[in-house]
Amino acid sequence: MSVHVTAPVPEPAAAAPQRPKRADARRNHERIVAAARAAFADRGASTSLEEIARRAGVGIGTLYRNFPNRQTLLEAVYVGEVEDVSRSAAELQALEPWEALTGWLHRVVGYVTTKHALANELLDYLDMDAPLFKSCRGVLFAAGQPLLERAQAAGAVRPDVDVAELIQLVGGIAKINTTDPQQVKRILDIALDGLRYRPA
Repeated sequence: MSVHVTAPVPEPAAAAPQRPKRADARRNHERIVAAARAAFADRGASTSLEEIARRAGVGIGTLYRNFPNRQTLLEAVYVGEVEDVSRSAAELQALEPWEALTGWLHRVVGYVTTKHALANELLDYLDMDAPLFKSCRGVLFAAGQPLLERAQAAGAVRPDVDVAELIQLVGGIAKINTTDPQQVKRILDIALDGLRYRPA
C-alpha cells in the first residue's frame, strides 16, 4: 500500500521583480533576462551588466530601469530557471510513473549542475533561508510531489520517502566535483535505484 507523504512546502515569496506591463517594456525585460541567461551560461555568473546589455541590444540605462542592481537580475534569471525545470514535470506525465519521476529528477540534476555558479553568486547577497530560495524550493517541491505520489501509488517507489528528501538527494549528487557528466549520471542512477519499492 502506498503512503503519501506531504513535504513541507516553504512559504511563497516575491522571488523576482514584477514584469513591466507595457509591451515594449515587457519585451526589453524579457530580452535582458534571456541575454543574461545566455551570458551566464557562456561566461559565468560574474559576466558584467554592460556585456548583458550589449547582448540584449539595449542601453545600460534600460537594463537598470528593469533591474536596479545586479542582485535583481540574478534573481530573475534564477527564478526563471527554476520555473522552467518545474514546468517540465508536466511534460513527463505521459510516461510510466517510475520513468516520469526519474526522468524529472535527471532534469533537476542538469539544472543544479549548470546553475550552481549562479546560486553561489546569489549567496553573496542572500543566505540559504532567504525568501527567494524558500520560494524556489517550494516550486520544485510542488512540481515533484505529484510525480512521487504517482510512483508510490503504482508501487514503484518506496513509501517512506518524501519530495524534500529527493530534492536534497539529487541536489547533492549534482554538486559532485567532476568533469565527466556521465559519472554524475551513473551515480544518480545508482542512488535512484535505492528508491525502488522492494517488498520484504
